[in-house]
Formats: sequence, C-alpha cells, structure tokens
Amino acid sequence: MSDSETAPPAKGLGVYWERRTIVMLALGFSAGLPNLLVFDTLSAWLRDDGVSLSVIGFFSLATLAYSAKFLWAPLVDRFDVPLLTRLVGHRRSWMLVAQVAVFAGLLLIAGGSPAGNLALTAAFAVFVGFSGATQDIVIDAWRIEAVDDSRQGAMAAAYQWGYRIAGLVAGGASLALAEWVNWNFSYAAMAFLMAVGMGAVLLAPAEKARPVLARRPGPPPRPLAEAAEWGGRALVLAIAALILGAGLSGNPFTLTWLTLSDDALGLVPLWRQAPEGAFLQFGAVILGLLLLVAACWPLPGRRTRPGLALVQAFGAPLGAFFRSFGALAVPILALICVYRLSDFVLNIMNPFYLDLGFSKTEVAEVRKLFGMIMTMAGVFLGGWAVARLGLLRALMIGAFAGPVSNLAFAWLAMEGPWLPALFVAIGIDNLASGFSGTCLIAYMSGLTSAGFTATQYALFSSLYALPGKLIASQSGRIVEGAARAAADGGGMPALFLPLFDRLPPQAFAEGAAKVGTSAAALGAGYVTFFLYSVVIGLVAIALCVLVTRRQGAAHHGRTSKAV
Repeated sequence: MSDSETAPPAKGLGVYWERRTIVMLALGFSAGLPNLLVFDTLSAWLRDDGVSLSVIGFFSLATLAYSAKFLWAPLVDRFDVPLLTRLVGHRRSWMLVAQVAVFAGLLLIAGGSPAGNLALTAAFAVFVGFSGATQDIVIDAWRIEAVDDSRQGAMAAAYQWGYRIAGLVAGGASLALAEWVNWNFSYAAMAFLMAVGMGAVLLAPAEKARPVLARRPGPPPRPLAEAAEWGGRALVLAIAALILGAGLSGNPFTLTWLTLSDDALGLVPLWRQAPEGAFLQFGAVILGLLLLVAACWPLPGRRTRPGLALVQAFGAPLGAFFRSFGALAVPILALICVYRLSDFVLNIMNPFYLDLGFSKTEVAEVRKLFGMIMTMAGVFLGGWAVARLGLLRALMIGAFAGPVSNLAFAWLAMEGPWLPALFVAIGIDNLASGFSGTCLIAYMSGLTSAGFTATQYALFSSLYALPGKLIASQSGRIVEGAARAAADGGGMPALFLPLFDRLPPQAFAEGAAKVGTSAAALGAGYVTFFLYSVVIGLVAIALCVLVTRRQGAAHHGRTSKAV
C-alpha cells in the first residue's frame, strides 16, 4: 500500500509542496527534453550541417512514436523489468530503463556527425523518440497510481510546468551551447540533463501495488504454427502502426514506405490540404485501428496462444473500462473527444491577428511570452481547482471556460489592432485553455483501472484530439463563407456589419482584398466563426453535465452503501 492511499484528500495550495508534486515537476522536465531535442532542435543542427529541407522532413518520423505509443503500452503494463522491478517497483523500473535509453541515444547523436552519416543519425533519433514515448507512458501511469483523485490536478500541472521548462532548455539553452561551443557538446550536455529525471525516479514514492492479472490457461504449445502466426500478426500490427502514425501525427511519410511510392500513390500532396487532408488523416486512424483489431482477433474457430496473448494485452484494458463504467462508457469517451473542441477549431488565429492589422512582431511577443505565462497560470489554477473543488466540479468549470473564453476574440475583432485588447484576449484564452487542459488530464487519469493504467491513459491521450482535427479543417471555409454572406447582406453575419463601422482603415483591409469582400464583411465573418466555436463548445458542456451528474450520483451511492 502506498502513502497515497492513507493521505487525506488535498484541499488547497499545499498540494503543490508535497513530495510527489515536486517529483512530478522533475519527471515532466525529463519527458519534455527528448521530445523537443529530436522533433525541433535536431532540425537546426541538420540545417547547420547543410542537410536539405526535404531530408530534414524525414527526421520528423522520430516523433511518430509519441502518436502511436498506446500500441506498446500493454507491454509496459503487463511485463516487469528483470531484477530492477524487485528493487524499485514496476513503474519506476520502467522509467529508469527508458531514461537510460534516452541518455544513451542522445550521447550517440552527440558523438557523430549528422551530415556524415544521415542514416545512423536517423536511427539514433528514432531510438530516442521511441524511448522518450515509452518514458511518457510510464510517467503517466506512475502519476495516476501514486496519488488520489484530489491530487491529480496538481500532478498534471507540475508535469506541464516541467515540460515547458524542458522546452525552454531544449529549444534555447541547447542552441546557445551549440553557438558557444558546438552541436556535439550541446547534445552531450542535454543527455546528462536526463539525470534530473533519474534522480526524481529514485526519490519518487512507490505507486500503489499493481494487481496480479489473471492469465487464462492456453492451449498446448505448437512452436512452428505459433511462429508463423506471430509473423503474420506482427506484419499486420506493423502496417497498422504505420497507418495510425501517419493519421495521428499528420505525417504521411510512413505511407511512402507502405506503398513503395514517393508520393504514396498521390496521397502525400493531399495530406496537408484543407479539408481533404484532415479527412484522409481521420480515415487513416480508423483504418489503422481496424487493422489493429484484426491483428489481435482470435483465428476463426481456433484458440491459439498468440491470439490469447494479444486479446488479453489489448482487449482486457478496453474490457475493464467498459465493465467499470457500463452504459456511461460511451458518453465518457465522447466527452473526452469533444471537451476541448472549441479550442482545437481555433487553428486560424495567426491569420486572424495579421488580418486584424497587428504586426508579426507584436503577435509573436504577446503569444510567446505573455501567452505562456497565462497558460501556466491557468494550469496552476486547474490543479488548485481539482484539489479544492473536486474533480467533477473543476471539470465542469473547464467545460464552460473553453467556449466562453472564445468570446474574447469576437470582442477583439471589433476593437481592431489595439495592443491592450490583444493582451486581454490572449490572456483570457490561454488562462482558460491551461485550466481546462489540466482538468481534462486529471479526469482522464481518474478513468483508468488498476493494472491497465498505462494502456488506457495512452489510448485516451492519443485519440482525444482526433475529432477536433476534422472540424478544424473547416475553420477557414467558415470565415470566408460567412464574410461573403455578410457582403451579400444575407443571414446572421450581415447583422454584425454595423459593429465594424469605426474600425481603422488598416483593420481587415489586406485580408478582405484576398477574400474579395469589404473589411467590415471579413470582420463579420470572423465574429460569426468565434460564435460558432462557442456553439460547438455547448456539446461538450451538455455531455459534461450528463457525465458528471451520473458519475457523481454513482459515487454518492457507493459512499452511502459504505456508510
């Protein structure tokens, strides 16, 4: 039994000073470091060495592991690390193994020359990406199992703070070291910073005891037949992983391997176009999941050991979730998918700021520094709300905060290129986004079942943004369509035209010329879009009301029976 089982529920800011929360801050740093180093900073080194942009694009494949990490999360749940698990526990042993692997991979990158051996550098980058994604799986599982629900918000907040700090180090300090010394020294220094995470693992309290999963007796072994079956299933799993990775990450390069075609039989040019690309990516995820199910499905009329192993590895976590929540399981999954929909559709904000008349420098300064501060403040408030108000109440506040905060952008559109208004709108939005994101992470953490924590949470976190990708693909069309409707004097957008009579001449002028409407009509189009984002947020609010009421009633019923 861990300390978390006997500790009283967290009630306020004191939760941020607890040992687990401070450890989580360091683990968040350890999680963010490899992701940024292989996804972002490595591209700067490659470009500095004269590598072409087309080749650099292939290195982004190193981060596909983060999109499809739920594929091997069952292995992390089910299997121990020999010898090490007895010494430090199941989750912490896996964390140490993953961190040592990241450390070794970064040192291998540091010891070479990307331009001199691109293939080897790419292999090391993929290794770091896989190890970093595995570390993420285990850190999430430990975070969930080490504390009760009242502390999940603070743990999620600490993780995000640590991750942001790692982003500053991997994206800023590494470049400075490369400038002052060289890239090899910079990556070696980043590798040794993984010691922060390793130290945190050794200081981390034990998670709750992991239940021993029952294993059904299997049929007698048939080595040759099983080897052939494992080979066939592994091939289907590999194809599923390539297709899933392409869909979840938005990166079509794995499809070129699968189709043996440079443009993936014509799919690559369409992959990033709106809206066709979003529908292709969504279709790839659905196809990949179907292939994953097919790879794990028992052979018709036969009970084989590989089939049983895969059904237990992938099917048991899903079965446990549906057994735990019954008829509420589908609404819960729907809530996870739509909870932040009103945020995800705001994928045209940079064009909005520029159309409104702000300079690129103004937008960058406000969004990067002030926006990050407000996001982290929202993360802090989300953690406090979960501890103080309870998980379900905080989740409900977050459901309202997302869509309501979008009204600030409608107000900004009517104010024109006034810098104080930009600060206010971005501040409100980032505060709400940080708050609701933390509440959602805490909520998803509370949905997992003992013994399947890593698998279930990895699946939730991989899929929750998928519907937003589809709907966000229509954002630009909605703005332009509403602007043209306003210019023609038809429908609701035309009602907003008088709101833009007093805007300065530069507001929306360039954007309107591109669309072929007046500046006031484009402004009305943006206001219509922001109101639309609020309306789709009502779906999340309605689902949140349904789910929290029924979960709250179920919890109250269990408490009453216990009394």
